[in-house]
Amino acid sequence: MSKSTEKLAEGTLISHLLELRNRLVKAAAAVAVIFAPAIYFRNEIFENLAKPLVAQLPQTGALIATSVMSPFITPIKLAFFFAVFAAMPVVLYQIWAFVAPGLYRREKRFAIPLLVSSILLFYVGVYFAYQFVFPTMFRFLASKGPANMQMMPDINNFLDFALTTFLAFGVAFEVPVVVVLLVLTGLVHIDTLKKSRGYVIIGIFVVAAVLTPPDPLSQIMMAIPMWLLYEAGLLMARMMGRKQPVDATADDNKETA
Repeated sequence: MSKSTEKLAEGTLISHLLELRNRLVKAAAAVAVIFAPAIYFRNEIFENLAKPLVAQLPQTGALIATSVMSPFITPIKLAFFFAVFAAMPVVLYQIWAFVAPGLYRREKRFAIPLLVSSILLFYVGVYFAYQFVFPTMFRFLASKGPANMQMMPDINNFLDFALTTFLAFGVAFEVPVVVVLLVLTGLVHIDTLKKSRGYVIIGIFVVAAVLTPPDPLSQIMMAIPMWLLYEAGLLMARMMGRKQPVDATADDNKETA
């Protein structure tokens, strides 16, 4: 390799690293901008998060803190994750802006709607968990305890449980995006996915049993939406597959800009 080629490669690497640094700084700045007011309203955010659980506790029951620092640390921890969650569109956009120049035009045409869909579906999954799963789950768990037991969950354990559940449902609602990607990339043919529907449904219930607490209601409330989203993914994959040009070679030229 000549010296000029080495200098060119070195310059390209440095420019990529600088671009990556700028994108990471912008993503971190977006999180910081939201974290500032979130930490101020941290107690209110935690109270709203705990409402589905508190509503199922007896009148004498309440959330407790088993650690001296928990009443202070736990709301701050929640404020940080709230900021990351709220800033996720900006974070993902910065990632997209970094990798987009290396994609083909045809890939960009499909990547943008899939990126937007993945963000929206993740938010819908979290909202579904908070609005529908939490009340049903906590009502079921609170009613199955011994009569002489008083339910008083620890705030830190509750936050970890809530974040894990949000993540599980957010990821579970990405099923249509996964199906579309599998079909558009040619890894799996859409007819194969249709013929394997029975095995997929069994796998969905197994995944729901692993990701949710050990109660049948929450497992069903995750498995049924996942199955419906799988069917929606098949429909989306077929629609997007029809829109692909017959001659994709002309679209596979990278943009020079």
